Amino acid sequence: MKNIAIFGSTGSIGKNALSVIRRFPDKFRVVGLSASSDIRGLYSQIKEFHPSFVCIRDKESAFKLKKGLGSKIRVYSTDEGLIQFAQEKSIDQSLFAISGSAALAPLISSIASGKDIALANKEALVMAGPLIMRMAKKAKVKVIPIDSEQSAIWQCLYGQDRVRLKTIYLTASGGPLLNESDASLRRVSLLKVLKHPRWKMGKKITVDSATLMNKGLEFLEAMFLFNVSHKMIKVLIHPQALVHSMVEFVDGVVLAQLSKTDMRIPIQYALSYPDRLNGFSPGINFYNLKALNFSKPDCLRFPCLSLAYQAAKELGSLPAVMNAANEVAVSKFLSERIKFMDIPKIVAKVMRNHRNNKAPGLNDILKADVWARQEAYGLA
Repeated sequence: MKNIAIFGSTGSIGKNALSVIRRFPDKFRVVGLSASSDIRGLYSQIKEFHPSFVCIRDKESAFKLKKGLGSKIRVYSTDEGLIQFAQEKSIDQSLFAISGSAALAPLISSIASGKDIALANKEALVMAGPLIMRMAKKAKVKVIPIDSEQSAIWQCLYGQDRVRLKTIYLTASGGPLLNESDASLRRVSLLKVLKHPRWKMGKKITVDSATLMNKGLEFLEAMFLFNVSHKMIKVLIHPQALVHSMVEFVDGVVLAQLSKTDMRIPIQYALSYPDRLNGFSPGINFYNLKALNFSKPDCLRFPCLSLAYQAAKELGSLPAVMNAANEVAVSKFLSERIKFMDIPKIVAKVMRNHRNNKAPGLNDILKADVWARQEAYGLA
């Protein structure tokens, strides 16, 4: 029986993780649940899974929750409370489904406390990947990716000699705007951007998928997770989203991981590793599969990917700056204060204005994050 704590349990990844746990009550036990502000969703999950402790960032919501639950369950609140939540001794594995940079502090706290990590959040690694992976190695903590692409790479590399790795092929569906014209991209509506053709995800990641920034973040994430140079990773547009990524070795052999587009598959494997448990779907029907298409991404039409390539090449504090500026720009787009193509313009300008720190510590990264947000908020 593995004791699981879920950070971001009321979001898309968190709900899918709970559906996996629900299916295997003899394998997994929920000991902790955290949410940002969805008190109703969290309360419903508490009633079903009976965790020992919970966290809701909003203080007022935490007070209401504590009043309703009594003394049976420990209730944490605020960012500081989330860090304490991460240190609970009964946790065997922490699943991070929190979106954005908010995951960084509790992730570091979890690793420092010796918890194995199932990681769906990519922004924390983009911000401080080398630091996080060094900490995990020192603490002998496993960091198992949940993103379908990173999980695919991780599975393809399992048992292989990393020295013989030549290229990682990171696949992208292309998002909801893959075949839109330049003119259409300039006037595309929020509603259209949020209609992803393959995945059901949160709003922020769906916008990132449309700009291809999500693939840019995954590019950086893969560099740090698998300790490879940016020169060893190539992005491929693959609209069918069946090949979740591939690895090529020096002898020319390419290993690919294929599965249906269901986030429960990589979540389940991250929780059950090294075991494989019965799946949710019957799998791919290869007799009905007509084609698998791959193409090079168009960085002129989707410049966020080029910005990520730049950050991957220069490293230092630039990835954190890029990520922070993007979070602000996406937030502005979601509130319909800017147009879709303003997102890369804002990110590019903030990156240009940044004086890159080539060897940042954690405090330097956090300062760069704050600076970039202030810069991005000041732009139209």
